[in-house]
Amino acid sequence: MKKKIFGFCLILSALTSFSQEIVSSVPIELKKNRDIFQVVNNEKKDVTLFVSDKIKVKAIHLDSNMKIVDSISAERPNTKTYDMMIGYNSNNNNPRLFWASNDYENIFSQLYDVSNKKVTTQQYTLDLKEEKVLQKFSESEKFYILTVPKKGNSLKLHVFDKNGVYSAKIINLDGFHFFKSNYTKSDIYGILGENLLPFEAPFSLKNINVENPTSLTDAARKRKCYFDGKTLVLTIDTNSDYTQAIIIDTQNFSATEKIIRSPGISNVTSTGYKIAITSNSFYFDNKFYILKSSEDQFFFTVKDLEDNTLKEFSATSETPIDFKNSDIYLEGGDFGGKRTLTNSSQFLRKIVNLNAGLSCYHIGQNTLITFGGISSTGPSTGQTVANQFGLIGALVSVAFLSPTMENFNSYANRKVVKIEGLFDNQDNHIKGDLQPLAFDKIRTFFDDYKDVSSQILFNIEAVYYLGYYDNKTKEYTIRKFAD
Repeated sequence: MKKKIFGFCLILSALTSFSQEIVSSVPIELKKNRDIFQVVNNEKKDVTLFVSDKIKVKAIHLDSNMKIVDSISAERPNTKTYDMMIGYNSNNNNPRLFWASNDYENIFSQLYDVSNKKVTTQQYTLDLKEEKVLQKFSESEKFYILTVPKKGNSLKLHVFDKNGVYSAKIINLDGFHFFKSNYTKSDIYGILGENLLPFEAPFSLKNINVENPTSLTDAARKRKCYFDGKTLVLTIDTNSDYTQAIIIDTQNFSATEKIIRSPGISNVTSTGYKIAITSNSFYFDNKFYILKSSEDQFFFTVKDLEDNTLKEFSATSETPIDFKNSDIYLEGGDFGGKRTLTNSSQFLRKIVNLNAGLSCYHIGQNTLITFGGISSTGPSTGQTVANQFGLIGALVSVAFLSPTMENFNSYANRKVVKIEGLFDNQDNHIKGDLQPLAFDKIRTFFDDYKDVSSQILFNIEAVYYLGYYDNKTKEYTIRKFAD
């Protein structure tokens, strides 16, 4: 066991020897039941890597130069009770991991003081019988579990602070306007519990990390949330006429409602026939980026928090989309592979019949926006690959600050149609060719390297570090990618 740990540490030390693509590649044998994941300290630019199996968890602290500072091991919490790791916070730069039972009612924390070779544990019991767990959020000093109680028009945040102290905070939503997709009046529990299958299950709330490119699989969700440490924003797009936003201040646990209206498109023809309309939004830089389309009209609108229109672009089935920088790509479907569509009418017809969405991502001072639609067919191959990733296998869909491998496999076994456009910081369109992103390079890399496991992926100062175990060569390799 000591030899294997020493060998793994050698891999991490090799991070200081930079090459253009491969940072290190070291022969080592890792067991299949071992998971690797990480916690990134963005302030100090250092990383703590965790190597976990069914018995132990080893924490390895790397400094800002990716050099090993120290390491410590602890017993893994009882797997019969605590079957998943759900998040983290920190105390004096020492990471604390949170483990949970399947129903989240039993919580177990481990505070890793690596320099003093000490691990402090604590157990919590939550009463969630009358609540539905929606999402989890990790930041430097606090870890949150968001739930919605069955009774009362409210949300609840279960908060674990840097000292390990637990508290529960009620966010009152009385007076907010909740309507289901068929415009029947409801409350927050009814809105979040609405069945949107086959694409979204009841009480599903997708956590979006805007620091990383967001796939259309996630962006097309009608119920999303955005967390930046101080503010939690929930957006609901179940009605095509508007986006409802709930903005929660995590300092005083107050909530504000915003109603952002989408452009008007008639949903009936002159002869009375109903027209299919699709819409969605993406919250980015304190603005709402809105897509709305029929088979004949397409609108892209940028609005502020007060529903003021800052910028608007449009296209029709008979006019070109002049704010795109890419071809119209269609992937998957009956034909398989990837092909290019030739005109706007094809794009509009496709997204209206798929799950439409848009996503935003910073490239320097500019913003790359992806518009499109994706089918509801669930992943099989993509999920298989994702389950091999240490972060997915160990954390069960918990979002750390590092990006998740789901982004690279989310289009597997789905049909997707998309275009991309580049915009400046005033949301003006910028003409020109697009350059490949780090995520594009990593996705291309995995097209050729499929027999891998124990992947890790983290971002420090605009550089992505990808680690993976090659099951054929029995080597652990770390590569770097940049936009």
